This record gives sequence, C-alpha cells and structure tokens, in this order.
Amino acid sequence: MLQNPACGCRAPVLPSRFLGTSPRQIPMDANFHSTSFLGADQQRVLITGGLGQLGVGLANFLRKRFGKDNVILSDIRKPPEHVFLSGPFIYSDILDYKNLREIVVNNRITWLFHYSALLSAVGEANVSLARAVNITGLHNVLDVAAEHGLRLFVPSTIGAFGPTSPRNPTPDLCIQRPRTIYGVSKVHAELMGEVSIVRQVQIFHEAVKNGRFECNLKPDTRLPMMYIDDCLRATLEVMEAPAESLSMRTYNINAMSFTPAELAQEVLKHVPEFQVTYSVDPVRQAIADSWPMNFDDSNARKDWGWKHDIDLPELVTTMLNFHGSENRVAQAN
Repeated sequence: MLQNPACGCRAPVLPSRFLGTSPRQIPMDANFHSTSFLGADQQRVLITGGLGQLGVGLANFLRKRFGKDNVILSDIRKPPEHVFLSGPFIYSDILDYKNLREIVVNNRITWLFHYSALLSAVGEANVSLARAVNITGLHNVLDVAAEHGLRLFVPSTIGAFGPTSPRNPTPDLCIQRPRTIYGVSKVHAELMGEVSIVRQVQIFHEAVKNGRFECNLKPDTRLPMMYIDDCLRATLEVMEAPAESLSMRTYNINAMSFTPAELAQEVLKHVPEFQVTYSVDPVRQAIADSWPMNFDDSNARKDWGWKHDIDLPELVTTMLNFHGSENRVAQAN
C-alpha cells in the first residue's frame, strides 16, 4: 500500500529504491553533470511531480541543505495547505515544453529532479497517456536540461526488470524485459540518462493498531527494501559525486533484502502478540516473482561511496516507534 507523502507527517516509509540498469555498456567517461556546475551553496532546485511518492520528502530534505527558497516543488495538482506554506510551489506541466523552459530560466534552476510519471496501475489503464507523460515528458526534461546545462536526476523502478532478469543478485547491467508500460518507459529512461523508486508496506501500522496483518504474498517472497532516509541521502550523494568518479550513468543502490516471514519475526520481538496470516494474491505474487530479490550495488559503493545506514532491526524499531506515537496522538484526539 502506497502512502502519499503529502499527508503532513514525516515520511515514515519503507522503500525499496533502485538506480536501475541498462543492457548496454556505458562509456567510462559517462557524466551525469553539467560542466557549468555551481558551488553547493548556489544550487537552485526544481522537483517535477512533487506531490507524488517522494517529492515532498525530498523537498524538505534538500531545503535543509540549500535553503527553503532554493528548492521549488511543482506539480499539476493543487498542493495541501501545509505543503504550499512549507516552501516555493508552482504549477508545472512537463508536457508543456515552453512552460518548463520558462520555469528553469525564470528561477535560475541548476538541479532538476524529475519525478513526474504515471505508475503501473494507472499507466496500464491509460497507455496513451502513460506514453505521453513517461516518455514525451521525459524527453522535454532531457532537452531542457541539456539546453540549460542542468544536473538531472530521473528515478527508475524495480518494475524495469522482468522475469528473465537475474534476480539474486541483480547487477547494474543485465537483461530487462518489463511487462508494463511503466516498466518499459523506465527502461527507456535508463537508456536516455540516469535513474530510482520507492515502495512501502503497511505491516507496521497494522501491528501497532490491530496486532495483526494479512499478507498478500507468500512468506518466503524475498524483495529488496530501503528506508526513506537512506533513499533521500543516496539521491543527494549521487548528485554531488564528482563527475570523474562515476563510471556509468545508471546505478543500483541497495540496503536490505528480506521476506514477509523474516519481517514478521522482527516485528514479534517488539510486539509479541502480533499475528500474521497469508492470503496470497496470484496477481501480486506473479509481479513479485518477476522482480529482483536482491541488488548488486557494488559499483555505487565503489564509485561514489554509497553505504546504507538502516538495516532490518533498525528499520522495524524506527517504524514501530513512529506508528506507536502516531496511534497515541490519534487516540488522544
């Protein structure tokens, strides 16, 4: 279950986030960065699709680094009041190339985080719109970034892999044959530039609130995961990495990999009465079985010093503490 970061709470999400792969070798002198790079204290940041899964959390994170007024959140939807008041927010339609150029020029943008996309379920229901947003929109962003010498970050997804991809571990470069328009568009994005994404689970909320959880996957289904703070830090670190240290444009990043049964065992250490039942959804199980079980992120660790901070025990403690305090506030109210 995906939670909207626009809820007003600190983003207590459990993501699996990946800088995806490309099936062809990238030249050793490949470069994310513009040669007109400014000092870190001078960055002007634009985030497209800012009301989606990661945008609000990323904006808050970057504003602590670069200042509130230097990080602009954008979307085509009206933001909640607390988001609007937290820092600059503007309307931006990535399919409107002229509007995108005006935003970059008028606000002296130097870094662009492109999060606008239609995800799997919505994309499959409207393939033509998904092609427009995920591919044409990407091309507009790439053209603007090239024209104005921007550093550009484009997230990919675990859905960019398919059943023929190696699953344990999944290297940076391998076969990718996704089965959804979202996955196909993200492979296209990887081949055009650079890439990551987030997924989260509801188990912690249910453990604190109800003491039980029904899982729709088999207990031994292994998937890679990452805590949101590690995800946001990795996003900033790869953007700030020296261009000469990057040997490729597309990186995996990994933190932990576990099964529902392993997660439930860790939760039981904190909530002894917790109960898990399994009601396998064949559709979700088939999707999970086509995804990587673990990612080989040795290139990211070697090239730009990537290292995650949060493992499964720390993750469970943090998430249960958050949802416990959230539940107590709700009861008080």
